[in-house]
Amino acid sequence: MKKVLIIEDDAAIVLGLEGALQGEGYETYTAQTGPEGFRLAKECQPALLILDLMLPGMSGMEICKRLRDEGATTPVIMLTAKAEEDDKVLGLELGADDYVTKPFSLRELLARVKAHLRREEAEAKSESDKYSFGDVVVDFKRHEIYKAGELQELTNREFSLLEYFIAHPGELISRDRMLDEIWGYEVYVTTRTIDNYILRLRKHIEPDLENPRYIKTIRGAGYLFETEPG
Repeated sequence: MKKVLIIEDDAAIVLGLEGALQGEGYETYTAQTGPEGFRLAKECQPALLILDLMLPGMSGMEICKRLRDEGATTPVIMLTAKAEEDDKVLGLELGADDYVTKPFSLRELLARVKAHLRREEAEAKSESDKYSFGDVVVDFKRHEIYKAGELQELTNREFSLLEYFIAHPGELISRDRMLDEIWGYEVYVTTRTIDNYILRLRKHIEPDLENPRYIKTIRGAGYLFETEPG
């Protein structure tokens, strides 16, 4: 669940944003002063920051500048009641990624939040073309998997299944969820199909099929992918 931090001193706006974002499946954190917001931005490491320009204790401009000076790359959508062009330009120059003038449409703001998070995901994937664990190396760009240096012959579906596990490490995933998110309900397969694909995938990555180290079966619940990247 992606975290969104809202730093805004208007309680009514905070309430509306929280409800809308939580309704879209985001985990929200809030602060109503500049210093508290700056502290939370560093502690909770949000995927995106919604930042008011005028705040007690520390302005949104200062928060944005300090975060960027410290190397933070979190997308920042800045909110302001001001419509002056100079404020928008200064905010963007200090590192804000987007600017929304109050009053704003919640629907439009949510669309901007989703767009920035999608962009972050795409950039992160392009920057990390490979993932390794144990003696297994996954090359996302080439769509290849090597075990102990030997190329493994995987089907597209097997590769997609491993990609899905890598994207959800340490997370218990039910068979029904995999059917929905990997196959899609428009394709008729059963939970038994999942078990067969898991067995085939294990043959390519597990050191011991009888005692799986990476893809673990949680009886009656689903599967768990557990490993530290190399």
